Amino acid sequence: MLASLPAVDSRSLAERLLASGAVLVDGESRPKSHRLEGGEVLEVTLPEAAELAPTDLGLTVVHADEHFLVVDKPAGLVTHPSGPKERATLAHGVLALGAAGGNPERPGIVHRLDRGTSGLVLVARSQMAFERLTEAIRRRAVERRYLALVRGTPQSRTGRITAPIGRDRRDRTRHSLDTETPRRAVTWFELVEDIGERALLDLRLETGRTHQLRVHLQAIELPVCGDPVYGVRGDLGLRRQFLHAHRLRLEHPLTGAPLDLESSLPGDLEAALAWARQQD
Repeated sequence: MLASLPAVDSRSLAERLLASGAVLVDGESRPKSHRLEGGEVLEVTLPEAAELAPTDLGLTVVHADEHFLVVDKPAGLVTHPSGPKERATLAHGVLALGAAGGNPERPGIVHRLDRGTSGLVLVARSQMAFERLTEAIRRRAVERRYLALVRGTPQSRTGRITAPIGRDRRDRTRHSLDTETPRRAVTWFELVEDIGERALLDLRLETGRTHQLRVHLQAIELPVCGDPVYGVRGDLGLRRQFLHAHRLRLEHPLTGAPLDLESSLPGDLEAALAWARQQD
């Protein structure tokens, strides 16, 4: 096995490399399930690294000091580039705002939101702030709340969804409860408004697995309106899932001062909510 390969810290990148045939064992492509016996030659062709350039994307900044930022990510904006040609990602935008620390491919970004999810994202401005914010997330000392409009009505006004999730057994682009790699996942919900055949929920992450909220809500038969993968595609004219990270509560990573930051629903979600109320 070649000993000089650079480390790959992204599971999704590793899976893309395998799927694209960029990983060869003794000169041949092998399935992901192939086990190395020892003595084989492993060749990996890594994609060209994307060069990040600070880019003014007009991001809304909800909080800013010398240590960290909180930005309001619009829907449709990916967190970091997946190839060298992507020039307008959240990583590019926060770099222009002084982001620093952590992975240089996504400088300062402490946690991510899916492309189709809008709302608040923590961004460090130093390595120390990055480490402390990351540790706070790990200790569940950062309260992350989301608003979601779903089809159906929950059986109780409040509840806790506890169901391990991971890569789906049959479709590797999805996450589900039917997985060979289950990881603990916990979501809390509270009913904000009952709107006929739909409901507005306030969700709180206890863990932060990929697609956790969307998978958990699908699992309890409350699919997210507009969600093209796990929910109701195109519901209420939505072009993305009705999911917005609307609140962050935490202690300042350096001073310990309490912070409670909020973001209003963006226009497309406000319009969809108004339409749902008219149909009720």
